[in-house]
Amino acid sequence: MSRRWPDTQVPPDDEVMPYSDDETDDELEVSSEEEPDVPPGITPPQVEAKPSEMGWKVKANDRPYHHLPEFEKKVFLCIKKSRYSGNAIKTYKYNVLTFIPLNLYEQFKRVANLYFLALLILQIIPDITTLPWYTTLIPLVVVLAITAIKDLADDLARHRMDKEINNRKSEVLLDGRFQEIKWSNMQVGDVVRMKKNDFIPADILLLSSSNPNSLCYVETAELDGETNLKFKLGRRETDERLQSERQLVDFNALIECEEPNNRLDKFIGTMTWEEERLPLDLDNMLLRGCTIRNTEESHGLVIFAGADTKIMRNSGKTRFKRTKIDELMNYMVYSIFVLLILVAAGLAIGHAFWYAEIGAKAWYLYDGKNQDANHRGFLSFWGYIIVLNTMVPISLYVSVEVIRLGQSKFINWDLQMYYAAKDTPAKARTTTLNEQLGQISYIFSDKTGTLTQNIMAFKKCTIAGRSYGDPTTAEGVVLDRGRPVDWSWNREADRKFEFMDNSLVACVRSGKDKDATEFFKLLSLCHTVMVEHKEGDLVYQAASPDEGALVTAARNFGFVFLSRTQDTITIREMDRETTYEMLALLDFNSDRKRMSIILKFPDGRIRLYCKGADTVIYERLSPQSKYKETTQSDLDVFANATLRTLCLSYKDISTADYEAWSRRHKEAQVSMSDRDAALDIVYEQIESNLMLIGATAIEDKLQDGVPETIAKLAKADIKIWVLTGDKKETAENIGYACSLLTEDMQIHYGEDVNEKLSVRQDNRRNELPTSRRGKKKPVEPFFTQPGKNALVITGGWLNEILYEKKKKRRRLRLRRLGRKAPPAIPTDGEPMDDLEKEMRQIDFVDMACECEAVICCRVTPKQKGNVVSLVKKYKKAVTLSIGDGANDVNMIKTADIGVGISGQEGMQAVMSSDYAFAQFRYLERLLLVHGRWSYIRMCKFLRYFFFKNFAFTLVHFWYSFFNGYSAMVTYEDWFITLYNLCYSSLPVLLVGLLDQDVNDKISLKFPQLYLPGQLGALFNYKNFFLSLFHGIFVSLIIFFIPYGAFLQTMGQDGEAPSDYQSFAVVTASSLIFVVNLQISLETSYWTFVNCFAVLGSIAIYFGIMFDIHSAGIHVIFPAPFTFTGAASNALRQPYLWLTIILTVGVSLLPVICIQFLHKTIWPSIGDKVHRNRKKYEMELQEEERKKPSAFQRGRGSRRSAYAFSHSRGYADLISSGRSIRRPATRRNPQETIREVPQREAENI
Repeated sequence: MSRRWPDTQVPPDDEVMPYSDDETDDELEVSSEEEPDVPPGITPPQVEAKPSEMGWKVKANDRPYHHLPEFEKKVFLCIKKSRYSGNAIKTYKYNVLTFIPLNLYEQFKRVANLYFLALLILQIIPDITTLPWYTTLIPLVVVLAITAIKDLADDLARHRMDKEINNRKSEVLLDGRFQEIKWSNMQVGDVVRMKKNDFIPADILLLSSSNPNSLCYVETAELDGETNLKFKLGRRETDERLQSERQLVDFNALIECEEPNNRLDKFIGTMTWEEERLPLDLDNMLLRGCTIRNTEESHGLVIFAGADTKIMRNSGKTRFKRTKIDELMNYMVYSIFVLLILVAAGLAIGHAFWYAEIGAKAWYLYDGKNQDANHRGFLSFWGYIIVLNTMVPISLYVSVEVIRLGQSKFINWDLQMYYAAKDTPAKARTTTLNEQLGQISYIFSDKTGTLTQNIMAFKKCTIAGRSYGDPTTAEGVVLDRGRPVDWSWNREADRKFEFMDNSLVACVRSGKDKDATEFFKLLSLCHTVMVEHKEGDLVYQAASPDEGALVTAARNFGFVFLSRTQDTITIREMDRETTYEMLALLDFNSDRKRMSIILKFPDGRIRLYCKGADTVIYERLSPQSKYKETTQSDLDVFANATLRTLCLSYKDISTADYEAWSRRHKEAQVSMSDRDAALDIVYEQIESNLMLIGATAIEDKLQDGVPETIAKLAKADIKIWVLTGDKKETAENIGYACSLLTEDMQIHYGEDVNEKLSVRQDNRRNELPTSRRGKKKPVEPFFTQPGKNALVITGGWLNEILYEKKKKRRRLRLRRLGRKAPPAIPTDGEPMDDLEKEMRQIDFVDMACECEAVICCRVTPKQKGNVVSLVKKYKKAVTLSIGDGANDVNMIKTADIGVGISGQEGMQAVMSSDYAFAQFRYLERLLLVHGRWSYIRMCKFLRYFFFKNFAFTLVHFWYSFFNGYSAMVTYEDWFITLYNLCYSSLPVLLVGLLDQDVNDKISLKFPQLYLPGQLGALFNYKNFFLSLFHGIFVSLIIFFIPYGAFLQTMGQDGEAPSDYQSFAVVTASSLIFVVNLQISLETSYWTFVNCFAVLGSIAIYFGIMFDIHSAGIHVIFPAPFTFTGAASNALRQPYLWLTIILTVGVSLLPVICIQFLHKTIWPSIGDKVHRNRKKYEMELQEEERKKPSAFQRGRGSRRSAYAFSHSRGYADLISSGRSIRRPATRRNPQETIREVPQREAENI
C-alpha cells in the first residue's frame, strides 16, 4: 500500500536513527522555522533565533575554579553545593545512620505493617484489649527483623559494587606531576593520563595521544554492545602542544559546552586557549564506559564526572518493580480489611443488642462498669478488630520474602544456566520478581550481542557464475560432511578461520582461474581496514565485523593485506609482495550502499574495484558483463539461507578518463555548498559500466540455540519483539535466521502501517458524535486476510506514526512565537487532541499485537523504552526486556522484568537488570522452568495461606454467637501467637520452595504448561473467594462438631469434659491436624523434608502445648500461662480423640472428592501431562540417547542484505593520512614495504 505524501512532508528515512525524544530546543529550531504555523496569506513574524547557551564551564588544572559561588546550586533551604558532580557513583540506599529509620519507614509504608502497629497500640489500652500485647508484638518484630536483614544484605552487595568501581585507579595531574588516585577522588577539570586497555573513568576531552594526530581507538561495548573499534581525534592544536608532562601542567584552557545530557551521539563545545577559540564535537570526546584500545597512552580533560556522564544519564529512571501477584495480594488484603470491619461492626451491634436485652438484666454478669449498651458495643468493635486481626496475616509478607529468596538461590545454583566458556553463572539480582517470570506475555530483545554473537564468518561465495562453500574435495566432489580446509600451506593464515570447500583453495593456489585471483585480490584491496603487527602476527581493525571477515578470508586464501599508507596499500599475493598506489577511496555510506577504490597497478594500469549491495551493483553493471543470471541465482540461495550478501565488481579506467574525473573530484571536495551531494554525483560518474566478478555470503553468527529458544517460547504463546539500532535489512535478515520471521508471513513496513492507522483514524473522525456515545463497538482487526503477519518498522516511522516529532516541533515553534496551541485541523497530519494521540497509540499496539513478530530497527534507546511502555500501558501484559549494552538499559528498566546478557559486551545492562546470564538460550529455562515453578509455588502458597488463616480466625466468629458477642477468644493466647510462627508455617514454606507438578525436562517439552501463568489462572479473586469459602466451611466444622460433642458428654471418670479450656484444646488440635493434612493434599512433589515438616509441625504443636499447660511454668509465670493441666486432662479422653478424628475427616473428605472429580472429569493440561509423566520421561531418555540434529537455516523467497558497517568507515582517516606513521626517510618502494610492518602500529 502506498501513501501519497504532501509536498511539504518527506517520509522518514529508514537509514537514519531519530533522536527526537532527546532533542533540545535549539536543535529543532531550524526545522521548526521551516514549518510556520500561520494562516495562509499572512506573513509570519520574524523571530530571532537565540543561540544555544553554553552553560557548562570547565577550567583545566584548576579545581578551586569549579567551587566558586557562581557554580553553586541550592540543595535544601539555604544549603548550597557545587553543581559539578564528583566522580563517585552511588547506587546504595542506606548508610550506618540512615539504615534503621529509613528501613522502618519503608516497611511501614506497607499497609499491613502499619495496621499491625495500630493493633499493637490498641492492645495496650485496657478497656479495648482482648488479647495480650505480645501476641501482636512478637510476630511484628520477627517480620520487621527478617525483612530488614534481607534489605541489609541486598544493600551491602550494592555497597561492595560501588566501592569496587569507585576504588579503581587512574593517573591524574596534581601538584605538577601525575599521581595515581581513586576514581571517586577525580574532579571536573582534572587532566588524566590513560594507558592501553584502561577503562575511561569519566567523560573526557581528548587532548593528545601516542598515536599520530592524537588518534585514539576505543571499544564501546558498554554503550552499544558492539565490539568493533571506533576512533576519536584530539584537536591538532592540543596534540602538537600537549605531549609532555610539563606542557600539560601549564595547560589552562577554558571549556564552554552544553549542559550534561543523555545524548550519546552529540556534543557541542568550544575551547578558549591562548586567545584562540576552538570548536569541539563528539569526535573529540572519550565517554565513560568505553575502553582504550591499541593506543599506548592518551591524555584528556575531565568534562563530565559521575552522575553527569552520558552513560549515567542514559541509565534511565530506576523504577520500583512489583509483581502482578503483589498488586493482587494488596487488593486482597484491602478486601480483608473491609470484611474485617464489616464483621467487627456486625458483631459489635450484636453485642449492643445482646447487652441491652440480656446482659444488663442478668445480675450475675455485672462487671462493676457503668457503661451503656452503645458504649459497650463501641468497645466490642475494637475488641473484635483485635481478635480477628489474624484474617490479615502478618507473617504472609515475610513468608513470601523467604520463598522468593529461596527461588532466587535456585536460579543462581542452576548448572544448566552456567556458561563454562566465560565462567559465568546465572544471577538473580533481585529477589522480588521470581513468580512474574511465569507470567510473561511479551519479550523485547536487542539484536547485536543478544541474539547474535556480533561475529561474522565468511561462509560461501560465487565466482564467475560458480558457487563455492559446500563441503567439497579438492577435485570438486561434493560431500555430505567434509573436513575444514587445512591452512598449513599459508603461514599468514588465521587458524580460527574455517571453510569447507577444498576445491576453491585448489583453484586459487593453481593460479589458473583469473576470476578467482581477481576476486580475492579485490577483497584484500577494497576496504578501510587498519592493520597492526602484534608479536609477529597481523591484527586487523575494521569499522565493521563484515569488513574484517572479508579481509580475513582473502588473507587465508593467500591474498594478505600487510600495510597501508596515505596513498599506497601493500598486499602479499601468494608469497609475492605488491604495492598499489591508491588514487581514490570512495567510502561507504547508507545512501550509496557501496564502496570503491581506484588503484594504480605496478604496471601502470588503473582499475576501480567496487563492492556493495546487489541491488546497487546490478544497476551499474556494463551490458557486456557476464554471469549476471547465474550470480543472481546464487544470491537468491545465499540470501534465503539468511546469509549477508555482497557483490564484487571492477572497471578498467584509461589514464585520460581518470585525470578528467580526478579534476571533477577535487572540485567536489572543496565545494562550499552541499559537498556530500556533489561528491555523490562525481562518484556516480566513475562507478558505472562495471564488470561483475562474483559475490560473497557472510553469516552473522547467532548465539547457540537462539532459533530453538524462540520457537519454544512461541509455543508458550510468548510474543518476541526485536528492538535494535541496526539497519532494516540487517535486522530483517537476522529475523529470518533466528526463525522469528518465516516464509509464510506477510511483512508490513512503516508506510503500510501508517496508511492503515491513518484510515482507522479518519474513520473515527468521521463517526457521528452520537454514535460514539452509544455502545462500544468491537475492535475490528487490522489484518482481515488469513495468514501470519509481521511488522518491520524503523525509528523514523515510529515517530511519524505516534506523532512524537511533530508534537515537539509544534510545541517549540509556538513557544517561540509566544502563543498557545490552536486546535488542530483534521487535515494537518497531527493529532487533534491528546485523546486522539492516545487512540493512535492504542491502534498501533493493537496492530502490532495482531502480528506474530515485530521488529523495530534504527530505534534510539529512549524509543526502545517507549515501545515497552506502550505495550505495558495498553495491553496490561507482563513484559520482559533482554539486552547487553548501555543502549538497552532504558528498556530493561522500563519492562516488568529486565534481563542482562553478561559477557564480552560489557556490564552496563547487567548492572541495571533483574536477572543476568551469558546466553540468550538460557531465557527458555528461566521462564519455562524457574518462572513457571515459581508462579505455581507462589499461587499454591497464597491460596493455602489465606485458607488456613480464615479457618483459624473465623472460629472466633462462630464462638461469638455463644458468648454474647463479647470478643472472647476461642483459643488459648499462646496458641494464637504461635499458630502462624511455629504450628503451620514450615510445610507451606516448603511447598512454596520445593513443589513442582512435573520436572524441568517435561516443562521444556510441553511449553503449553506455561499458559495458565499468562492468564493468571492459578491466583485471582476467584481463587481468593474459594479459599475464603473453604476457610468458612472448615471453621464451621472445627467449631460445631466439637461444640456438639461437648453438649452432653460424660468422661470415663464420670466428669463432664465440657469446660472452656478443654474445648479450646480440642478445636486447636483439630485445626492443626486439618491444616497440616490439607497442605499434604496440595503437595505434588514429596521429599523427606516435606514429610518431616508436616509431622514435625504436629509434634511441635503437642510438645509446646503440653509445656505451656504444665504446672511448673504456671508457678513461674502465673499471669500469662493460665491453662494449667488443660491439655493432659482433655487428651486423655478417648471420646475427644474420636471428636478430633471426626472433625478432621469431615473437613478433608469434600476436598479429596472435589480434587478427584477435577482431575478425572475436568483435567487441566498440567493434570494430563502429570498423569502420563512416566511415559514422557521415558521418551525424553530415548531422545537424549539420539544425537540432536543441527538447526537448518530456512529456504524460501529472495531476501537481500548487504554486509557493511552502519556508519562511515575509516576512509577519511586513511586518505587524510592522519592515522599513518610515515618513516623518517624514504629509500625505495621495496625497502618501504619491508619497513612498514616493523614499525610500531603504523595504522593503529
